[in-house]
Amino acid sequence: MHPTKDIYLIRHGETDYNRMGVVQGSGIDAHLNELGRRQAQAFFDHYGDLAIDKIYTSELIRTHQSVDGFIRKGIAWERHAGLNEISWGSKEGKSPNTDDDLYYKNLTRTWREGNIHVPSDEGESPVQVLERQKPVVDLILSRPEEQAILIAMHGRAMRVLLTYLFEQPLKKMDDFAHSNLCLYHLQYSYPDRAFKLIKGPLTEHLRHLPDSM
Repeated sequence: MHPTKDIYLIRHGETDYNRMGVVQGSGIDAHLNELGRRQAQAFFDHYGDLAIDKIYTSELIRTHQSVDGFIRKGIAWERHAGLNEISWGSKEGKSPNTDDDLYYKNLTRTWREGNIHVPSDEGESPVQVLERQKPVVDLILSRPEEQAILIAMHGRAMRVLLTYLFEQPLKKMDDFAHSNLCLYHLQYSYPDRAFKLIKGPLTEHLRHLPDSM
């Protein structure tokens, strides 16, 4: 068994919903916009020579499109609903307004205060998101022969996942920054049963795309 596993974890590229400041959550299956497709291509141009053994994405198309270059290389690919974005429930897909902005501000503050079981209206709590992520993590770690993997997922879900992998309290999820098509490089040690951060979040592959920074 190889003693370590490299994990390249990215957030999907930009969608029109991102550009407009509208939450998508798991209920809006939006495609990448033109900038998002350019971000995906820039990421592939920069990292396409990595020896990736498996691709893992959520079931939402914006993650598939973000790693399309790797998929077209013929790398094995799996989709898991456990990697989907948090469900924002009744708030998904709505144009931003003052009331909703205040709602999100209050809800995320509630989570930072430690009330991580509180769900969004008709949606999920951070704890619920983590519980569906854990089986995917277990599956990934059960495959030590996959020495390097690429995971494409979503902003809030990524923050939840990183707290779990680094054994941090879930209420600290906002400590992990992200932007469209940013990269975290992690490494898992099988002997130590622990993850460590190698680099990230990285965005240098996007520097020639001024609109994305």
